Amino acid sequence: MRVALIAHDEKKPDIVDLARDREADLERMDLVATGTTGKRIREETGLDVERKRSGPLGGDVQIGAEIADEECDGVVFLRDPLTAQAHEPDISALLRLCDVHDVPLATNLASADAVLDELVGALD
Repeated sequence: MRVALIAHDEKKPDIVDLARDREADLERMDLVATGTTGKRIREETGLDVERKRSGPLGGDVQIGAEIADEECDGVVFLRDPLTAQAHEPDISALLRLCDVHDVPLATNLASADAVLDELVGALD
């Protein structure tokens, strides 16, 4: 089970907290993340996370490619809805790929728990 973890700057503390809270579940999964998010999760939890480039440098596109290749089973993307992002077209493409390929996508903490619960259930 491969899960992508992505968070905008203002949401990075939230995704680290989520990773801490769900560490036992996430240890059972193959984790991939955009650069800075992956670094923070790895440093603050010890989880093994494959890091792609930072989002603005192509990390969202790299994860999108995994979705298109059917190599990603779920995405947790904690977005900051109040701040404009310079790489918004890449973000939109990633979200569209989740829809096209029917990949579960969480964009806030409540939906992240729901998606992770479903993915963990699929492992059991």
